[in-house]
Amino acid sequence: MTETPKKPRKKAMPKTEAPKTESKARSDQQMREAVLAAALPHAAFDGFTENMLQKAGAEAGVAKADLKRLFEDGPISLIEFYSSWADAELEKRLGAMDLKAMKIRERIAAAVKTRLAILRPHKEAARRAAAQLSLPMHAALGARLMYRTVDAMWRAAGDTSTDFNFYTKRGILAGVYGSTAMRWFNDTSADEKPTEEFLAARIDNVMQFEKFKAKAKEALSNFPAFADWAKPKAK
Repeated sequence: MTETPKKPRKKAMPKTEAPKTESKARSDQQMREAVLAAALPHAAFDGFTENMLQKAGAEAGVAKADLKRLFEDGPISLIEFYSSWADAELEKRLGAMDLKAMKIRERIAAAVKTRLAILRPHKEAARRAAAQLSLPMHAALGARLMYRTVDAMWRAAGDTSTDFNFYTKRGILAGVYGSTAMRWFNDTSADEKPTEEFLAARIDNVMQFEKFKAKAKEALSNFPAFADWAKPKAK
């Protein structure tokens, strides 16, 4: 008998590797930060518009559905996130400083300068964001964001007040930071010396007011009627 020739074995097909996927999906915070990073260079020229937001989302690799979910109110939500991100960065940088070794005026100056330094890489975008928040339709949001910023500054400076001073300090600092930021937006000098001098003058005004307030309180406390009026009311 003759042996029937054996059929050659078929070579096994090489295994195809499954496409690699990211080991971990990006969190909402990471996606927001990616969109912000992509948006700031465009915002300097285009402003905070819907078209700019869509362009930034595409560049950041964020799906349109996620973009809408992450920034529900569109560009103004991006501005709000920009401010919150800057506040978080402010707290981190101030936390690394030895603020306790500084006088109170030095702490406040350091806080204001640090906040501006965070905005400096995209100064024109920050200016456009501030201009949009100054519009009447966004005034309430602008006030809330300003409060969060100055509150972060005071807390970093070691403020522990809980009485009426809590609000007056934040109101005064809002004036200092707001006016200094406006001066900074228009400062075209290389060393930003005009802004530093402006800030120093504003802090001098605040310190003089605080001294006046302390002297006035001490003087008026000598009058029984005023002392009784100033005491907290019993609940």
